[in-house]
Amino acid sequence: NTLSVLEIWGAEFQERNALLISPDKLNKFAEICTRERTNCEILGEITESGRIELIDSRDNSTIVDLELEKILGKMPQKTFTDKKIEKKLEAVNYSDKLILKDSLVNVLKLLAVGSKRFLTNKVDRSVTGLIARQQCCGPLQLPVSDVAVIAQSHFNKTGAAISIGEQPIKMIIDSRAGARMSVGEALTNIVWARISDIKDIKCSGNWMWAAKLEGEASRMYDAALATRDMMIELGIAIDGGKDSLSMATKVGGDLVKSPGELAISAYVSMPDIEKVITPDIKKAGTSELWFIDLGQNKNRLGGSAFAQTINQLGDESPDIDDVKILKNSFIAIQEMIDKNIILSGHDKSDGGLITTILEMAFSGNCGFDISYNNKNIDAIPFFFNEELGMVFEVDEDKKEELNIVLKKYDINEIAFKLGKTIKDKTVKIKYNDEEILDEDMRELRQVWEETSYQLERLQMNPERADEEKKNIFDLENPNYKLSFIPQVTPNNILEDDLKPKIAVIREEGSNGDREMVSAFYSAGFEVLDLTMSDILNNLVDLSDYRGIVFVGGFSYADVLGSAKGWASTIKYNKKVKKMFDDFYERSDTFSLGVCNGCQLMGLLGWVPWTNIESEKQPRFIHNNSARFESRWTTVKILESPSIMLKDMAGSVLGSWVAHGEGKLSFSDDKI
Repeated sequence: NTLSVLEIWGAEFQERNALLISPDKLNKFAEICTRERTNCEILGEITESGRIELIDSRDNSTIVDLELEKILGKMPQKTFTDKKIEKKLEAVNYSDKLILKDSLVNVLKLLAVGSKRFLTNKVDRSVTGLIARQQCCGPLQLPVSDVAVIAQSHFNKTGAAISIGEQPIKMIIDSRAGARMSVGEALTNIVWARISDIKDIKCSGNWMWAAKLEGEASRMYDAALATRDMMIELGIAIDGGKDSLSMATKVGGDLVKSPGELAISAYVSMPDIEKVITPDIKKAGTSELWFIDLGQNKNRLGGSAFAQTINQLGDESPDIDDVKILKNSFIAIQEMIDKNIILSGHDKSDGGLITTILEMAFSGNCGFDISYNNKNIDAIPFFFNEELGMVFEVDEDKKEELNIVLKKYDINEIAFKLGKTIKDKTVKIKYNDEEILDEDMRELRQVWEETSYQLERLQMNPERADEEKKNIFDLENPNYKLSFIPQVTPNNILEDDLKPKIAVIREEGSNGDREMVSAFYSAGFEVLDLTMSDILNNLVDLSDYRGIVFVGGFSYADVLGSAKGWASTIKYNKKVKKMFDDFYERSDTFSLGVCNGCQLMGLLGWVPWTNIESEKQPRFIHNNSARFESRWTTVKILESPSIMLKDMAGSVLGSWVAHGEGKLSFSDDKI
């Protein structure tokens, strides 16, 4: 009530959605909001006046009164004036005595190039059950994925692919080249998912620029034109985005400004989400590594990670000099995915060609033997330039099919074999008949992980970060094993009119409900989606159900701790508590708690069994790492009375862990 009208209507908080609803549906809408514990307000109505009117309900004064035509495009054109500022830049200059391995170590430690483990482990990347491809891939789950893939539903294979392209350092040199490289990077990332068609790709364009400073608006304008022209030639388009054009501030007497950036987020439909190529090498010892050089042997070092490590920028940025070659290469890769020619693939970007092939070996837990000659260029610019390109793994018996596709799309002149993969964890590179690298892959992988590890020590319990660093070095592929044969639920069970009823119960903040409903539906249950507000409002009786599931998420945002708010709504309502107690005591029921739901069952005293003294009841407490953890881990199923694990003992499965408070605390050793 203390806010002015201007503050209320001009605030830029982004936690609200505006919906257009027919008046006869408002009651139903309000019921849904009540069930979901969501606030809603009716703001006004659509009229035929041709005007936008805003009235303050406190005194009925008119705050805004605008003609709709003015809003919809008849506003007078505004002219911006700026002048171009020519910058004197110098070419990247490095010593002839520079050793490739020393340069490589410096590049691998750069934040933009090295492992992003410090980011991926602290965010939930498995919720919904619709994440088909997240940041990590390969047997060791290293964060090297190029493309994200989501499924459209739990019951078919259609979905969507998403990728990102951004080149702020190259934009400092040449905003037009940087813009084209951003678009190109988004394409060389998304290409590894088999999409519906290149012309179906749409993009979000996010501009971050100090546009009000002299010379910056003209650079941004040039970048916009370059983006437009390239996208027209590719047949793709921007359909939305967000601009932050005040990216400069004064700190003390100094002006601090962001480098101009265009972040391209590309998204497109996929007919089959299983057709995705990941960077991890799949058949070490029997396959070859090939390279498509979209830079066409230009090898420009400007704006590269290598240049940054020697404190330089450069005067010439990598660029896309022939958009047709990029488009043809994209379509060729897509066809090779369709024909199962490619085993693994990775785009060449931050760090250059050498980091591209190393990341493929890191994630594949193997080595390679590269041998290539290019007498026209030194090893440093050849391996560290960041021109666009794509490296892929091909089985030896697929080379004939590979060459047919390369010739079909007229890219055989820029595609060539780099070398072969090897099972031994050694990386070898011979260039212009000189051996320039012969190292243990694991040693270089530790260098690649080093900066991430140092950041981990600052944002979690440092002892746990040290422990992980020690364990990473000798990682081996998980030995997954099944003691049973997975089978689809028979149709006669799925079509039975008398399926056992199960209630999937959720609270405000739960987020694992839909995948749980899908799982139990697929197993042959009749499933009801149930909210705690349904139960509190006496809309349901649990006596009709054989099973209940408390799902995962963050009930009440975990403000009181893991599931404590949720538990309170049950324990301190006599009628509701009796309903749950009666269900638990029945001999013909079962219950399942996952994540937040498991924490709830502990607080209710349902696990490991009832009537344990309060001070001896096991609790879920903060992780030893002192932060939220999202991990892909390996679990072994032991003998158990659980009906969920019947006939599965001995199986070793991959499983997601996503918990902030996932540590079990026991005050009684016997329990």
